[in-house]
Amino acid sequence: MKLFLTLLTTLTLLTTNAQNKDVQAIRQILTDQTIQWNKGNLETFMSGYWKSDSLLFVGKSGPKYGYNAALANYKKGYPDTATMGKLAFDILKIQPISADTYFVLGKWMLKRTVGDVSGYYTLLFRKINNQWKIVVDHSS
Repeated sequence: MKLFLTLLTTLTLLTTNAQNKDVQAIRQILTDQTIQWNKGNLETFMSGYWKSDSLLFVGKSGPKYGYNAALANYKKGYPDTATMGKLAFDILKIQPISADTYFVLGKWMLKRTVGDVSGYYTLLFRKINNQWKIVVDHSS
């Protein structure tokens, strides 16, 4: 029984440590995205997304598929740094769904000279080729 409890405790600690590393990696992606957005660099901002035709982005115009479509949509909606403003994320929840999938809920805010805007987002992160990538983004 003592051996079983020791193994269970060890497994729990290993799982918790892995989850902590995953959460840190996801937080770092969102931090890096904020930095790149605030520099006006949409292409580098997009490095947090899955570069695939299967990437799903849901916004006010409904669902759109594909990395290139998402990038084009960002460029159309935010054609210059004044429109982009300064981005801030408030992460409300990061929850594992499985060993390679996490759900993120948060709030985004843009402080801009043309008028501040904000909304909420849900993200689905998946570990692909040992890297965390956003595979679904629903922002409103």
